[in-house]
Amino acid sequence: MKPIARCVKWSAVAVWFCCFSAQAALWSITYPRPIDDKDLRTEYPLALLSLALEKTGVKYSLLPSDRIMLQGKALRQLKENREINIVWSMTDAQREKDLLPIRIPLAKGLIGWRVFIVNDTNKSDFSRIRDKTSLLRMIPVSGEEWPDTKILQANGFNVFTVPTYTDAFNVIENGGADFFPRSVIEVQNEMESDDFSDHLVLEDNLAIYYPTAMYFFVNKSNPTLARLIETGLQMALEDGSFDALFMATYQEILNAINLNRRNIISLDNPLLPPLTPVDASALWYAPANINEEP
Repeated sequence: MKPIARCVKWSAVAVWFCCFSAQAALWSITYPRPIDDKDLRTEYPLALLSLALEKTGVKYSLLPSDRIMLQGKALRQLKENREINIVWSMTDAQREKDLLPIRIPLAKGLIGWRVFIVNDTNKSDFSRIRDKTSLLRMIPVSGEEWPDTKILQANGFNVFTVPTYTDAFNVIENGGADFFPRSVIEVQNEMESDDFSDHLVLEDNLAIYYPTAMYFFVNKSNPTLARLIETGLQMALEDGSFDALFMATYQEILNAINLNRRNIISLDNPLLPPLTPVDASALWYAPANINEEP
């Protein structure tokens, strides 16, 4: 069966079985508590998760973990089936080996569309960049445990790695690296933060793209929860509520970033798992100036 058929055309029997078996229980779902509860990186996945669960008609509670949990720790805790029972994260082969992925890209692949946070003192240096070869002369900063880091390294970049997300901004401000590649779904929210330095700015002309997806992940011992969430997501795709939430959340941001006018530099993603539904075009976003599918 083709991926698009698997993703958006579940049989009535599968939907009935998943929903019927789960109706009686209260599903207690615990996710990693973020540093900032108002961060859009948390708000949208939670809204989408709530939408999916409501589509199935189950009773559920959705609560953060007792303590703040950064991504690396969250993934380890989920693998060990401790404290939390769901994570949303960019996929790679190792994460799909350790955890159970729900292979519907939550943000339609926007996690792989990257623009650059740079220091205002070297912003003009990027105006001379036209291709990957010239961009390779610049040093990106990225997290030690992020799949993005491995992707950048595989494409030849000399990556400055940091243990935490906030450290990356400090590195750019202090001149330790040239740019911090941020997903188009992250960058505007970050720049509007009160803690964002006046010396950091958004580069205007470039973007990089690599095919990847952000998924919900659960523990491998919890396939019923995975089927429940996947069923709800598929129902939301079929009735248009998934796309409605996506556009309501990101349309203004996409307009502001203006990918259609940027020079897009494509990178390879050797970490892309083979079961990624890249042929299901309805699951992916592409700006008007990009003809190739993810």
